[in-house]
Amino acid sequence: MMVNNSIPTNLQKITVMLPEALLSRLREYVPARQRSRFILEAIEERLALEEQITALAETAGAWSDQNHPEMRTDEDVDHWLDNLRQSWSKKES
Repeated sequence: MMVNNSIPTNLQKITVMLPEALLSRLREYVPARQRSRFILEAIEERLALEEQITALAETAGAWSDQNHPEMRTDEDVDHWLDNLRQSWSKKES
């Protein structure tokens, strides 16, 4: 999920250990000259997921139904979204 298609120029070489079966799969599906990019993108995606999980854990409990009784049902949320979207249309006019 890299934003651009270029590999950064400030690269550092590391050594990692992979199970044989995983390495075989990598070799089977990813051409030799594309493996660094593939691994880089896989790490980027996984780190983004881990960061999202951390953010969710840190903000768990921030929302309380008691503090927002106007949004208890799906219909309430739909109504709120409709009003919000209408306000956007009014600003564009």
